[in-house]
Amino acid sequence: MRHIEPISTIMSKDIIALNRDDDLETAELLFKRHNIRHIPVVKEDVIIGMLSYTDLLRISFADAVDDDEVDIDTLVYNMFTIEQVMAKNVITVPSTANIKEVAEVLAKREFHALPVVDDGRLVGIITTTDLINYLLKQLK
Repeated sequence: MRHIEPISTIMSKDIIALNRDDDLETAELLFKRHNIRHIPVVKEDVIIGMLSYTDLLRISFADAVDDDEVDIDTLVYNMFTIEQVMAKNVITVPSTANIKEVAEVLAKREFHALPVVDDGRLVGIITTTDLINYLLKQLK
């Protein structure tokens, strides 16, 4: 029988996270600076939500204006809190879940990222990009 690796072997462990008290401008800066699409929202190390770049785009003009035109985004961002925009009741997976199980959850639920939680604490994030990169390595 073929061994299926746990997601801990491919998940991102260098977690970029937001606190619920952070503002949406900070979120946009993190998305752009780190070239990521999903950021867990935490209270201490406990996940309370997930913010995607798509969530941010729904309420702003983040990609539609020049970098000089930050006033528009600032105005819109000041109208909302991270807690109002983030997805709540987030589905999480343990680091011991295997790659196939996680791929099935992502495919069925049409998510693109899942927080990885062990003993109630955020320990990583697994994305569809992580899975695709894993598959590409398997095909070499």
